[in-house]
Amino acid sequence: TPITATIPAGTEAARVQELGHIVLYVSNLERSVAFYNGVLGWPVRMRPNRFPAAGFRAGNTHHDLLLIEVGPEAAPLPAGRRLGMYHFGVKVGNSDDELRAMLARLEANPELVTVVGQSDHGMTHSLYVHDPDGNEVELYIDVPGVDWDDPEILATPTQPLNL
Repeated sequence: TPITATIPAGTEAARVQELGHIVLYVSNLERSVAFYNGVLGWPVRMRPNRFPAAGFRAGNTHHDLLLIEVGPEAAPLPAGRRLGMYHFGVKVGNSDDELRAMLARLEANPELVTVVGQSDHGMTHSLYVHDPDGNEVELYIDVPGVDWDDPEILATPTQPLNL
């Protein structure tokens, strides 16, 4: 039996407009800022004085990413298949040369980042990394000339990416 949602009359316009931001709990704020700002180059836009947090902005919203320090005693992410977020993706350029440059930055900072994969999805070329707390981040470029309106594009088999 298919599962459907009920849309009350007059609420058709109430829908998601865009992804606004992601919030991550981190064990050590300074270490995470070193990764997201220092390694990835994501600009820090806010550092509140009242509690240990940092906000980053690269797009058109007030903040794309917010980190909140919860301390080293917090439970780590469980390994393996689990419910919850798998990863989030951030575009890091428009060419494989820019993706190679990002890979060089990642490899120069093994104490802050672990590269866990490289994939050619047909429509994107992607690096997969774990941040200092084990959150997975996809760093990608869009492959030029791909027709994202083609319904078959998501069925493109993933291939290894060799940068």
